[in-house]
Amino acid sequence: MRFGVFDHLDDSGQPLKQHFEERLQLIEAYDRAGFYGYHLAEHHNTPLGYAPSPGVFLAAVAQRTRQLRFGPMVYLLPLYHPLRLIDEICMLDQMSGGRFLYGVGRGISPVEVGFYGIDFSTGAKQFREAFEVIRRGLTEDRLTFHGEFYDFDNVPIVMKPFQQPLPVWYGLGNPTSVAWAAVNAANTVTRRPPEQVRAITDSYRAEWKKLGRAEADLPMLGVNRHLIIAETEAEALDTARRGYPAWRHHMGLLWHEYNVPFPLEAALPEDWSELQQHGDAIAGTPAQVRDYIAREIKATGVNYYVCDFAFGTISRDEAMRSIELFTNEVMPAFA
Repeated sequence: MRFGVFDHLDDSGQPLKQHFEERLQLIEAYDRAGFYGYHLAEHHNTPLGYAPSPGVFLAAVAQRTRQLRFGPMVYLLPLYHPLRLIDEICMLDQMSGGRFLYGVGRGISPVEVGFYGIDFSTGAKQFREAFEVIRRGLTEDRLTFHGEFYDFDNVPIVMKPFQQPLPVWYGLGNPTSVAWAAVNAANTVTRRPPEQVRAITDSYRAEWKKLGRAEADLPMLGVNRHLIIAETEAEALDTARRGYPAWRHHMGLLWHEYNVPFPLEAALPEDWSELQQHGDAIAGTPAQVRDYIAREIKATGVNYYVCDFAFGTISRDEAMRSIELFTNEVMPAFA
């Protein structure tokens, strides 16, 4: 079992300069601990995401780490000019010696993409077209593409990524997208209840088999959960109950402000205790977290477990304590 980290880089209540530096210190700890990947969300005009240009922050990650793979989860492709994004992807992969994880999506929030003049109703179609343009640009020396949203004729492409092929990552929550993910050999991360995650992983394996591909070559199928660990359950719960509400508030902020129904309202209760009762998070001792993850792996069929240690007003020291206990007392059980 490989372990990764997901990060919204949401408002922690700290001055922004300090917020960035403390998060980079945590990322250095992920690197030392042997986590596989660091996945950074992209959000716009909201305290939910202070990396609206994820490539800028990830360039710093490339320089502060040595082994950790990293990437956006996800680039909102309709918001980018494909030529500019092709160059950014190549730069990040080359600067890191092939540690870049290319995550793609169209964006979940009609409010955020609407700020950029993107029609959410056609976002899925534009995403697929942008993905194909970028795929060609990452593998061909000249880019020619004539579509509904993009038009390029014999454009020279002078850079290539270090990795050949470059791994694709996809935030997979909609079962109807499983076939597309399998065809494109996309590694996936989802945050859904265990039974829904199992349906997605089972469907992905079935699609993979239909394509005539070997189980041994199956991409990474991940699940994301909030985890807080402390020496005692009471300490862990106290940290989670204090830190989580700010993150949850920011999750729904723009949706409520613009009177758009928030699709995760039921899935993300405002109270940590209710979230944990749903089985979508854990705050406890290392032993409790080990047992929780073992049950999750069995229930969901994932082969990649993505942790969220730093969110809301959880302090750097509190997150670092979770990381250290996870590294020393949880990860070895799944080696």
